[in-house]
Amino acid sequence: MTFDTARFDMVIVGAGLVGATLALALGRQGHAVALLDGGDIVPCWQAENIDARVSAITPASQQLFTTLGVWPGIVRRRISPYGHMAVWDGEGTGQIAFSAAEVGSDVLGHIIENGVIRDALLEALSECASVTLLPHARVTALSGAEHQGRTITLEDGRTLAAELVIGADGARSQIRALSGLGHREYATGQRAVVATVWHEHDHEATARQRFMGTGPLAFLPLSIDGQQKASSIVWSADTALADDLMGMEDDAFMRALESGFEHHLGRIERISKRYDFALVQRHARRYVDDSLALVGDAAHNIHPLAGQGVNLGLMDIAVLAEELERAKRRGAPVGDIRILSRYARRRRGDNTVMLMAMDAFRIGFGTSWPLVRVLRNQGLTTTGRWPWARRLLIQQAMGQRSDLPRAMHVSAV
Repeated sequence: MTFDTARFDMVIVGAGLVGATLALALGRQGHAVALLDGGDIVPCWQAENIDARVSAITPASQQLFTTLGVWPGIVRRRISPYGHMAVWDGEGTGQIAFSAAEVGSDVLGHIIENGVIRDALLEALSECASVTLLPHARVTALSGAEHQGRTITLEDGRTLAAELVIGADGARSQIRALSGLGHREYATGQRAVVATVWHEHDHEATARQRFMGTGPLAFLPLSIDGQQKASSIVWSADTALADDLMGMEDDAFMRALESGFEHHLGRIERISKRYDFALVQRHARRYVDDSLALVGDAAHNIHPLAGQGVNLGLMDIAVLAEELERAKRRGAPVGDIRILSRYARRRRGDNTVMLMAMDAFRIGFGTSWPLVRVLRNQGLTTTGRWPWARRLLIQQAMGQRSDLPRAMHVSAV
């Protein structure tokens, strides 16, 4: 069977949080957009089922969702604001704690289930006539000549042509592989164990993280039915320990979790199903080519210890959407490598710094060398005493960087 080639201004491959947000932003700019995904593209979040995968959404990312008109839909479903953060070294005395009030803000961010965000995005996309959703669409080939756009071929034989193809298809991006942009990667030797837990004490809207030699353990506060006694946990553990944790019965795991977290929230009373995934850091050698761009995890995949992965991807698309809007106003072709290169230059620096910082934290807190342990404990405690350093940490946690005000101007019309 043969198919006519469907033509669009842009084709976005990957309908996760980053891809769906980008499709909405570009659709609102008036571009004809196709949003593809290998699975379903339908709302599936249910209030009674708490999503084990959550994101710590910064105020900067919240502003993007607000600009696109998505934030009210997120709030209507479920959000968990947090105003405090506490970090400590589980093998020493170093610790630091700070609050949003120190910079005159109500919150540091919100812990939000990924399903909540995606449902709100799909609701908004259903009302955006310029975006076409193509579920169960698997890309098998990518072709295109310089300055002539790109054509992608799907597993079922359909072909789509576009001025610009954008890979938002995750850490194992098919678009990155087919494009030849390349990437560097290395395994951290750790796996992340994630679950939702219910605990004895209120979390008091505080995100907490304990660093251990085997990896960090984070409790991200959830507000469920007005109660503050649930958290999403992310336990990044060396592979052998992660295997042990995943093999435990629930009761044994809850006791291990209490001990690992030094009983800060009292007894762990209940736990959801556990999931785990390998922690591999990846960074694309190039973000762009003629009529091609990578965003989110397709461009950079980082350790989850700072909870910044989704936020970095959202900042990618805010900057890319801004550059494409500027090109549209000038009548320039959106696939022009010069336009796309401006996006890459603006984002690669921030993403590289974050990748390096996360790796430094992972290595620094994972070492057993006595001198390093002394230095990291002194560093944590001393940093907490310097007002300028505290303010810098808070601003970083909230996603406040110099180019964000320009990146937030994405039309919601």
